[in-house]
Amino acid sequence: MSRDMTEEEIQALEKREGLPDALRVLVDELPRGTWEAHPNFSPLTRFWLQRHLMFREILERLQGGTRGYLDGLMDADQYGRNTARMAQFFLQELHGHHSIEDHHYFPALTGLDGRLEKGFLILDADHHALDGHLNGLAEGTNAMLRGLSGADPKREAGLLDDRLTEFGTFLDRHLTDEEDLVVPVILKYAPEIH
Repeated sequence: MSRDMTEEEIQALEKREGLPDALRVLVDELPRGTWEAHPNFSPLTRFWLQRHLMFREILERLQGGTRGYLDGLMDADQYGRNTARMAQFFLQELHGHHSIEDHHYFPALTGLDGRLEKGFLILDADHHALDGHLNGLAEGTNAMLRGLSGADPKREAGLLDDRLTEFGTFLDRHLTDEEDLVVPVILKYAPEIH
């Protein structure tokens, strides 16, 4: 975190309702509905947005499976197998995605528009916050898997459902803000990103 940036400016992921107006200058100029028609909308940008969509969809499937199990629509063995597989994939892919952003994409984008530098600090802070939530999600999934053979197998699944709901809120806030900051920078400045 930059020395001149306060906690209020970072606006913790868990409390933020969107990017501050000062960081929305490019998305106001280049709103979402215009992105794909822009000449600088590249296959890499499309792929990046598709990854974000995939994360949202997997989280919905995890929650749908958990709720299906809690409602008696799926047996414990099937629920455990499906959830373990999807959660492992989700956690690994999201961690890898953030690593690529932190080490490749964000360094290439940060200096292109000085007005948005604090936005990249916010996204970096989000990634650190999400790491803690990802660890909690892994712990909650493991507790649910252990609990499936316990006296009250649905208890831990209910707790996991709560954790998935909370995580989904944080993840969507982060992904939306990240898209609103990053895509307009790419469209306006067409940086070389590999």
